[in-house]
Amino acid sequence: MSEPSIRPARAATGAACAIVLCALPFYADAYWLRTGVFAMAAAIGAVGLTLLTGTAGQLSLGHAFFLAVGAYGYVWLAGEPGAGLPPLVAMVLAVLLSGLAGGLFSPVAGRVKGVYLGVATLALVFVGHHVLLTADSVTGGFNGRSVPPMSVGGFAFAADGPALVVLGVPFGAEERLWYLGLALLAVTWVTARGVLRSRPGRALAALRDSETAAAVMGVAVARHRAAAFVVSSMYAGLAGVLLALAFRRVVPDHFGLVLSVDYLAMVVLGGLGSVGGATAGAVFVTALPLVLARHADKLPLVGAEGGDAALGPTEAGRYLYGAAIVLVLLYAPEGLRGLASRLPARLVSAAGRRRAGRRSPGGPPTGPPACPAPDPAPSTAPAKEHLP
Repeated sequence: MSEPSIRPARAATGAACAIVLCALPFYADAYWLRTGVFAMAAAIGAVGLTLLTGTAGQLSLGHAFFLAVGAYGYVWLAGEPGAGLPPLVAMVLAVLLSGLAGGLFSPVAGRVKGVYLGVATLALVFVGHHVLLTADSVTGGFNGRSVPPMSVGGFAFAADGPALVVLGVPFGAEERLWYLGLALLAVTWVTARGVLRSRPGRALAALRDSETAAAVMGVAVARHRAAAFVVSSMYAGLAGVLLALAFRRVVPDHFGLVLSVDYLAMVVLGGLGSVGGATAGAVFVTALPLVLARHADKLPLVGAEGGDAALGPTEAGRYLYGAAIVLVLLYAPEGLRGLASRLPARLVSAAGRRRAGRRSPGGPPTGPPACPAPDPAPSTAPAKEHLP
């Protein structure tokens, strides 16, 4: 099926998803909205990681470190003790601080690749966790720190702000954070897709496919790798800010090695190098344990955290998306992105077959048309005479 015939279906699907997401706070309860905010924060970080891993072909296990820089950077810049800056300014500076941390590590990222870069970034997680535990004056140590609420122009994205009622629905902290998360995710989508379609994005894709060929074409290998690491770190910092606002209190245990592994699972499930795939993978990996926790009393072998059940919701979620990763690697290497890209073509093709069947008076044929029998070849034998 040609691309022009698929584009209207994709546009209609995107518009329908946008309408549903904007209308969801009027119908969903606070639990599902909170789950959605966590998923949007994860999607922003996953988009940054897919630019590094899926597009540039660089393995990173230190994504949790840059999320921690963004989260604690915002808390210190906007809170007391700290700089006490306006929250919006603090968020922008926290993102830039994450980019600065990525820039300090970028010389290593520009010269090391593959599993060696993964081991090098793994050290960032352990060093960062140690710093978060020991720098009490900035991070609050083991107990963490409360997160100052976001406010823009006097409007607070928190429950203690001025009362707000829209169409008879009171907008609390979850409803307000939902729209803040949607706005940040939209900015992430636009900028990330712009990067992928730009000349640097094509250079990163060339690096992933063949470093030698890219170097022959004039691509500065080390510089582009380092730049990809910085951009990925900035997206992680923005995700860390939104994650801190959703948690309302940040502690060092939120940003361990498990979080970095979760982000790798997101981009693998969604499809490497795809913004939409990274978003879908983030929603799946983040929402699955929360959904299991909500319905733990109705599921076999799953119970509340710390209970007597065989599995807690978090453990059950990890087992399930671990099995999903294995299935994706075996049967759908392109991930959810590949499955979704083939769906519009199949729908358009099925609609075309139905229209063809309605136009045919006898209905669609059930098999190939029968070939007409060839005419018999003229005989060269003499005709027999008829006896009287």
